[in-house]
Amino acid sequence: MSQAETAFQPPETLQPVLTGLRERFPEAIREVGGHRGEVTVELDPAHLVEVATWLRDHPAARFRLLADLSGTDYLKLDDRPERLCVDYHLYSFDHNTRLRLKVRVGVDDPHVPSVTSVWATADWHEREVYDFFGVRFDGHPNLVRILMPEDWKGYPQRKDYPLGGVDVDYIDAHVPPPNQRRYRRGWTST
Repeated sequence: MSQAETAFQPPETLQPVLTGLRERFPEAIREVGGHRGEVTVELDPAHLVEVATWLRDHPAARFRLLADLSGTDYLKLDDRPERLCVDYHLYSFDHNTRLRLKVRVGVDDPHVPSVTSVWATADWHEREVYDFFGVRFDGHPNLVRILMPEDWKGYPQRKDYPLGGVDVDYIDAHVPPPNQRRYRRGWTST
């Protein structure tokens, strides 16, 4: 098989959506790709909200469910300066199709527009990505840490964050490194 024969081909059900995106937002789309039937559209973050709104409302798309929103740190995996990535996993009940949107930002000033005005489920997902990766979602109604303590320094899912085996200070508590904990009828730090 030639490389052209094995190149990714989006499912037929998504062709009207991809064509509509290319016609309506030519400046927003950076790349369209996929693997094993999953289609990924990489966008310029500045156009995220308008593209998301179109995908939710247009009859060819109707992606009314934001099934998941996640973060990824591509440190040392590629050479792009925008190493942080936010993925939006969408589902259309009307067409029984899935689509993934991807936006990339750098670590120095990681800002992405919030899509809470498009999908209410983005509220807690965006907070989690902020909490673990430090991506700030502009326009979010209440962007605060939800899993890490409020006074936590850094973003523990970034690849340059120190791994375990270090002292961890929580508000009113201290957890020693794993090699300093003892097991006596349950884990203890004393």
